[in-house]
Amino acid sequence: MSDKDPSIKPWGGRFTEATDQFVERFTASVSFDQRLYHHDINGSLAHAAMLAKVGVLTTDELSKIQEGLEEIRAEILSGRFEWSVSLEDVHMNIEARLTDKIGITGKKLHTGRSRNDQVATDIRLYLRDELALIVTELSRLQQGLITLATREAHTIMPGFTHLQTAQPVTFGHHMLAWNEMLERDYSRFQDCAARLNQCPLGAAALAGTTYPIDRHYSAELLGFDRPTENSLDSVSDRDFAIEFAAAASLLMTHMSRFSEELVLWTSAQFKFIELPDRFCTGSSIMPQKKNPDVPELIRGKVGRVNGHLVSLLTLMKSQPLAYNKDNQEDKEPLFDIIDTVKDCLKAYADMVPAITVNGDVTREAAMRGFSTATDLADYLVRKGLPFRDAHEVVGKSVAYGIAENKDLSEMSLAELQTFSTDIEHDVFDVLTLEGSVNARDHIGGTAPKQVLAAAERALARLNLRG
Repeated sequence: MSDKDPSIKPWGGRFTEATDQFVERFTASVSFDQRLYHHDINGSLAHAAMLAKVGVLTTDELSKIQEGLEEIRAEILSGRFEWSVSLEDVHMNIEARLTDKIGITGKKLHTGRSRNDQVATDIRLYLRDELALIVTELSRLQQGLITLATREAHTIMPGFTHLQTAQPVTFGHHMLAWNEMLERDYSRFQDCAARLNQCPLGAAALAGTTYPIDRHYSAELLGFDRPTENSLDSVSDRDFAIEFAAAASLLMTHMSRFSEELVLWTSAQFKFIELPDRFCTGSSIMPQKKNPDVPELIRGKVGRVNGHLVSLLTLMKSQPLAYNKDNQEDKEPLFDIIDTVKDCLKAYADMVPAITVNGDVTREAAMRGFSTATDLADYLVRKGLPFRDAHEVVGKSVAYGIAENKDLSEMSLAELQTFSTDIEHDVFDVLTLEGSVNARDHIGGTAPKQVLAAAERALARLNLRG
């Protein structure tokens, strides 16, 4: 058979000339979809077992297919498998190799199946496994945050709004805020995993098959909850990939917010924390530099993940039912999102528990900016002053402090009483940083005992995941 014979393609019977070499390379996906090989083989094993169950394949044919596919898996794992662009994709490469190994029986594997439902199944299987790895790393990062929060539950730092000093909080409380973001991310990934866990196998090209297949059996063998309901939707649906990309974009947005704070906190202007040297780099010209490259890079990588989400949304926005070649463009964005998210989670899961907090520096920073001003206003309200009047009194006392370069806690009782005669000696119980954070003694509050209790609850949620 010559290279120009169109029948060298599995679909070549209808064609009278060979595929243009550029078009062959342009339309091929094997360079990137070969990473689906493990799931493609698993899908084929389930499909073959189902065909044998309904009598389309004999027991001997099933055995040959199973042995052949496992040998191919071993070849790929060992690096001995030769991928061919002329065979377009992972599916046809494996099928062609199977036929080479076991002869005509290999050609029977595709009975009642199309590459359309095959790739839809492969991607779901692949993403399901990758999601499991992602949530494992996500949980490991959460473990690190909870550990750090527990360790620094009493460490006072300024809380910010508009990046201006607002009220005192603790470093542990701040870490648990990050953990809450990640907890929502975990929930979204779990929801995504639940929705994608339906099996398209058996939808064939778009309209099902005339063979007496058992789709429930195929779904069961592959660990899916159930088969998909509609054959047209089965082969063309990529909602699960878009949903994953959206959840990943939110996760990366959260990690980018962490990164921005870490970059600020490591600067000489803040000096709140130290990152381990192994997660930083230096400068080729400035010998004193210690650059927070890992947080900076993660802050940058959110752009590529967000871009891939837009790419996937745009890919699907005008597609008619059912499958279209456009869908070949779903894999590279999806694969890159998966790789990026896993790398970023690993980096932070390794780095966060090793962060060193400069507690003296964070406490001194909380002393600047009149962070207990709201506590003074609340104190006056408890003395019977309307809040708006209390707000004005405190505003004047802050103006005086700015002029005299004094924090509220540094003013004498006589000075404070010039602004309100309701102020008494017990005011100093609320003007200290410790008094301020301990006063917010409620669930979700900054009191160290509440922070420790919140950390315990977070850890209990984490442990329930198994």
